[in-house]
Amino acid sequence: MPRVLIADKMSPKAAEIFRSRGIEVDETPGLAKDELRAVIGRYDGLAVRSATKVTAKLLEAADRLKVIGRAGIGVDNIDVAAATARGIVVMNTPFGNSITTAEHAIAMMFALARQIPQANASTQAGKWEKSRFMGVELAGKTLGIIGCGNIGSIVADRAQGLRMKVIAFDPFLSPERAEELGVAKVDLDDLLARADFISLHTPLTDKTRHIIDAAALAKMKPGVRLINCARGGLVDEVALKAALDSGHVAGAALDVFAEEPAHDNPLFGHPNLVATPHLGASTTEAQVNVAIQIAEQMSDYLLLGGVANALNMPSMTAEEAPRLKPYMALAREIGSFAGQLTRSGIKGVSIEYEGHVATLNTRPLTAVVLEGLLKPVLETVNMVNAPVIARERDIEVAEVLHERESDYHTLIRLTVTTETQTRTIAGTLFADRAPRIVEVHGVPLEAELSPHMLYVINDDRPGFIGALGTILGRHGVNIATFHLGRSEKGGYAVALIAVDQPIEDAVLAEVAALEDVRQAMHLRF
Repeated sequence: MPRVLIADKMSPKAAEIFRSRGIEVDETPGLAKDELRAVIGRYDGLAVRSATKVTAKLLEAADRLKVIGRAGIGVDNIDVAAATARGIVVMNTPFGNSITTAEHAIAMMFALARQIPQANASTQAGKWEKSRFMGVELAGKTLGIIGCGNIGSIVADRAQGLRMKVIAFDPFLSPERAEELGVAKVDLDDLLARADFISLHTPLTDKTRHIIDAAALAKMKPGVRLINCARGGLVDEVALKAALDSGHVAGAALDVFAEEPAHDNPLFGHPNLVATPHLGASTTEAQVNVAIQIAEQMSDYLLLGGVANALNMPSMTAEEAPRLKPYMALAREIGSFAGQLTRSGIKGVSIEYEGHVATLNTRPLTAVVLEGLLKPVLETVNMVNAPVIARERDIEVAEVLHERESDYHTLIRLTVTTETQTRTIAGTLFADRAPRIVEVHGVPLEAELSPHMLYVINDDRPGFIGALGTILGRHGVNIATFHLGRSEKGGYAVALIAVDQPIEDAVLAEVAALEDVRQAMHLRF
């Protein structure tokens, strides 16, 4: 039975879902680093929010861990690279708190426009400063959205309801999607120059860090108001303070800061700053939603192999997983076959999908092929880290889809190019469930792989099969199945022989010493 640790405080709905799916769960929020490290090795899954720091050092002790689930969007507290290297899936919940965060951004925009926090403090202090708090209307103003994904698009919709004009900068926003949202797609400089209000909704990456710096602030129109409910590192806080001091920026509303918890910040105390302590996702509804979502996603992965909202591997729904399961087995066998035959550095990999398989979600299959291919030299590889390892080793990976059917209803063909040769392995499914190898090194043959296989390439001459059988019989090696194919009459032949036990090195040496043998190997599946 899989076991999951909930390491941060979250809705009890999460634990209920895990238990209802037959997963053992422990709820121990607030563990110290050393305490968490001492127990993490007992668990297959780890569910967190933002408090627990999932570091590389912690993951060194996580021998069983298969999946880390973040109940929320940001994964700043998770070392995704370290998790990937250890083959651990990292998933988040990008939709569970989208509405809540978008509503908070709209609330912050209203607060800026009408100076509500400042007016509240003044009024409760017994003052009546109507003339001091002269606000501006939102209707007719231009809102510039930087990052128009899940949350940004909701903000755009709400802003249009307030009769605002919306422009957006997002390199990944297609013209069709922009038209559907009713926003004008513009470049960043155009947005900075035109917007009366600017709201940030982009992830924090090397490219977006300090996207709002002194130069960007200078390009904004005088009197602009800035809202950030995304990530603190997007804004250069020192530069923003200078812009607020000069009056170039009329006001800023920040829910996030470069350093959190933000007990001390250069912006604190500024009269034109509205600040909240990272409340974007803090509503009862949102916390319940993300807890339910992460529990369902982690359960689907641990029980069914379904992968949703993963940051470091291809997605595969729980509904797709059963359909892909026999193909996953085939892909792993093909990759393993080629990997065991490979004796020199791999330069390139081409995976062709023909017929029915080409209509399916092939990205997980490619990851599994790479897992099988790299497994003979890297025991810790799995479908999560295999694509990353391939990139790190400069292995070029290509996918080719052919929906046409050839000799088989469905076919996967792997071509591996090494420093010395190119080798091809192809396989299909019999009755849509039983993996079969149907081509090796250009030679057609049909073989079901077994735990122990003898692979032989030999010159196509009479007497070989008898000589091979004699050696195996003399050493008490029983043949379960014998599959044979040849390139042409008098060319070379490929034999795949399933045997009942491991083949000892001495037996393999005798086979390899036969006059017509070019190569002999013991393969394990």
